[in-house]
Amino acid sequence: MFKKACSRKPFFVISSAMQEIEPSYQWESIYNASQDPKSPFYGRSYSNTEYINTIYSYYIHPLWDDIDSETLYCKILFTDYSLQFTVIELMGEWNDTLHNDIMLFKRGVIDHLLAAGIKYFILVGENVFNFHGSWEDDYYAEWFEEVEDGWIAGLCFPEFIEKEWNKYKIDYYINFGGTLQIPNWRTAKPEMLFLLIHKILSNRLGA
Repeated sequence: MFKKACSRKPFFVISSAMQEIEPSYQWESIYNASQDPKSPFYGRSYSNTEYINTIYSYYIHPLWDDIDSETLYCKILFTDYSLQFTVIELMGEWNDTLHNDIMLFKRGVIDHLLAAGIKYFILVGENVFNFHGSWEDDYYAEWFEEVEDGWIAGLCFPEFIEKEWNKYKIDYYINFGGTLQIPNWRTAKPEMLFLLIHKILSNRLGA
């Protein structure tokens, strides 16, 4: 049995249960970003009982990491520096229109990982409930250029968000949709998930 399939629920349906949405934890016995000296979240401590961060006045689970956005949070689930990949789960509303979330995410998280040699990025978007785009794509373009021969993959983002990404040409920078809807990704070991996505994108990009 899968823990849960790729989410298709819009934000307003589940906003009343925001604090119940936890980051995925299936790999925490083998990786913890707060204990990784190369992680941007190294040294952070967490409480399972004290709720501080909110999205539109709804408290969210305290295990999500704050990136200085009003509506978007993340969790680095796994990073392998030898294979040069990371898996990052996102939660909330991705808002480039008002909050320039791509800038906050790029500067606060991605730049640290790029500096540590990461060039393959797997973004898990089951719990991203909305996307507000901007025609300014500088940070997406910068990220895309900096991975060089790597890639950025969006895993299990809701279909309506993928449509918005297409509208704002984010598909030029982030690969998503189709075979990247992998509902049983939690049951895979992180290395196997990476190799699967690498194969999918190699076929897709003709590499």
